[in-house]
Amino acid sequence: MKTFKVISLQVVENDELRDFEIVDGLIINKEDGQSTWLVETYLSNEYIEFFQEAQQHKGDLEIQVVISNKANDPAAFMTSIRCIKEMDEHISIMFEGKLKKQRNEYAELLLDDLVQKGYSGEELIREFREKMVSKPRIPATAKPSV
Repeated sequence: MKTFKVISLQVVENDELRDFEIVDGLIINKEDGQSTWLVETYLSNEYIEFFQEAQQHKGDLEIQVVISNKANDPAAFMTSIRCIKEMDEHISIMFEGKLKKQRNEYAELLLDDLVQKGYSGEELIREFREKMVSKPRIPATAKPSV
């Protein structure tokens, strides 16, 4: 198994991203031949209702995590919540799931997002270059135009 630090957590809701401020987190590649990953995040208990409701629906929950370094592109996972543990003023959420995309499509998603926002020409090039450095979060479910 390989373990990495989780830098940020986002949940995809209706093609929008919801950010969750985490205190700490780990992601583990189980290397079980089924591409299964475990993601554990430690965060404020103010989010407990959201995650309890998500767990009760027992459906898949799409999350995006940035691993190891805040400059890295987010990795998208289709997960389910395995367990929620309350600890004083914090909660631990254990997700289990599979990596959604093997190929990084961040540049395509960003370009599509900027075009949809009305950028074109030199302004598009300038915004694209700036955003490739600042790496704003874009839902991985967004489909690039063809």
